[in-house]
Amino acid sequence: MTGIKTTGHKKLMLFTGRAHPALAEAVAEQLGVEIVPTSAYDFANGEIFVRFEESVRGCDAFVLQSHTEPVNKWIMEQLLMIDALKRASAKRITVIVPFYAYARQDKKHRGREPISARLMADLFKTAGADRLMSVDLHTSQIQGFFDGPVDHLFALPLLAGHVEEKYDRSNITVVSPDAGRVRVAERWTDILDAPLAIIHKRRDPDIPNEAKVLEVVGDVKGRVCVIVDDMIDTAGTITKAADALFENGAIEVIATSTHGVLSGPAVERLTNSRISEVVITDTLPIPPEHTFDKLTVLSIAPLLARAIHEVFDEGSVTSLFDGHS
Repeated sequence: MTGIKTTGHKKLMLFTGRAHPALAEAVAEQLGVEIVPTSAYDFANGEIFVRFEESVRGCDAFVLQSHTEPVNKWIMEQLLMIDALKRASAKRITVIVPFYAYARQDKKHRGREPISARLMADLFKTAGADRLMSVDLHTSQIQGFFDGPVDHLFALPLLAGHVEEKYDRSNITVVSPDAGRVRVAERWTDILDAPLAIIHKRRDPDIPNEAKVLEVVGDVKGRVCVIVDDMIDTAGTITKAADALFENGAIEVIATSTHGVLSGPAVERLTNSRISEVVITDTLPIPPEHTFDKLTVLSIAPLLARAIHEVFDEGSVTSLFDGHS
């Protein structure tokens, strides 16, 4: 039957919302299945309707949705899909969110603020999700917000492999754009056998998406600097980091990130910056107006497909990153 892979008495079914169909199709191709036909549309008042065109009873369901703009709409559509699967007697429901929305709101910085990342996890669980899968969460603690198994995937081998193939490792310095990324940057240094530098910065809590770069800690003079981050949103942080690196003697700056949010002035800032290449994955769709000459987009579909395969076959997702974590 369309969209089904069967192993023994189990059947894998892949579902997707309307946010990023190209990624879902690429994952389906890697898995050797077809996406389950789904009827989804908006009512005149903005409410969403979803219905699956095939029986899902007893299946191992994987629901893929990228939380891209408009974020809240696609979150709601995914929640409705999960609820529909639960009520149609799917045996197990795995929610795949390549980019986990609201991940930056993972704690209270000041009083009277929500912990939105926790609320997201609660919504998925309440809707009927048994398992959660995501790529490069903004903070690892989000795994503890979901009451169930969480598969935290890493794009590090994919991004680092591209850098390793294209640039001379002997002259690379890995750069963490802030203290929060140091752990990830250290993993890069292990793979590339390269030294580490850190950008020390301070944010104004009253002004979102802006950071003031203070100093570079580490030797970057005469080096090719690879900035590693989990997301590029407005690109303010990463372009200021690049400026600081050049001021400290760097000869070239490469920016790498798992999630290309690319909001507002991001494309203009990156285009006009001295950064020579911006490397991201396609966890989020990149519309034509957000593409530019410096941008390289790597496919995350093979990683998602391998993780889905391991979950379906009761294998080890951790084995995908042995030697890289």
